[in-house]
Parts: sequence; structure tokens; C-alpha cells
Amino acid sequence: MKKFFSDFKAFIMKGNIIDMAVGVVIGGAFGKIVTSLVNDIITPLISILTGKVSLTELKWVINEAVMAEDGVTVVTPELALTYGNFIQNIIDFLIIAISIFIVLRVMTKAHAKLEAMKKKEEEEKKAEEPVAPAETELSVLCEIREMLKSQNENK
Repeated sequence: MKKFFSDFKAFIMKGNIIDMAVGVVIGGAFGKIVTSLVNDIITPLISILTGKVSLTELKWVINEAVMAEDGVTVVTPELALTYGNFIQNIIDFLIIAISIFIVLRVMTKAHAKLEAMKKKEEEEKKAEEPVAPAETELSVLCEIREMLKSQNENK
């Protein structure tokens, strides 16, 4: 049982899980913003074009509702295709999709620029560092020096 909980703790503490949880929370808040944009700004503008208060009111009535003689009680409910609701959901989806696409595109470009800057800094740093000869080259040079010393001593 202890192993289970230690494994679970390690799983939860992984960076990807925490990043994903933050993404879900931010996504929920972002969804509210997009829903407000659609409901409070875009839908009223579309309603002006359609002459309806809301897109969700658009429907094709197949059979009218049958009312009782008292005019209040519904004997048979209305049978209708509420295509306005469907259109509203399509608009919501498209706006959410394009918003997420734009945010991800901006983040990807920013990340690529940041990586390019880091790479450029590393290359500049490497260019500034003096290049040390490889160990094998150094050992060969030391042998040559020793040979020259021994030749000078023999003269």
C-alpha cells in the first residue's frame, strides 16, 4: 500500500501532470471568456441580421403543440428541429478553435524565438572561448618537444 501511494505521489508531482492541470484550469476560464464573447457580442450582432432575439430561437416546427381547452395545459408538445441551437454551438466551437489556434501559434513562435536566442548566445559564447588543442595533439606536441630537446643535448 505504501508503494502505491509513493508511486501515486511521484505520478502527481511530475511536471507534465501539473502543467496539464494548470492548462485545464486556464482552459475553463478561457472557455468562459469565449462563451461571453459569443453570447454577449457576436450573437446579438447575428440576431440583428436574422431579426430574432437569439439564434437559439430559430427552429423548424414540424407539428404545432396541441393545447387543452383551458389554453394553458399542453396536450401534445411541439415537435420541432431547433437548428438555431446547432448553429450557435457551431459558432461557439469555431471561435474557441480559432482562439486556441491563435494562442498556440503565438506561444510556438515566441518559444522558437527564445530557443533561437539561446542557441545564438551559446554559439557566441563558444566563439569567445579559446580553443584548446585536443589531448592527443597535446601529447604529440610534448613528444616532439622532448625529441627536439634530446637532439639538442646530443649536439
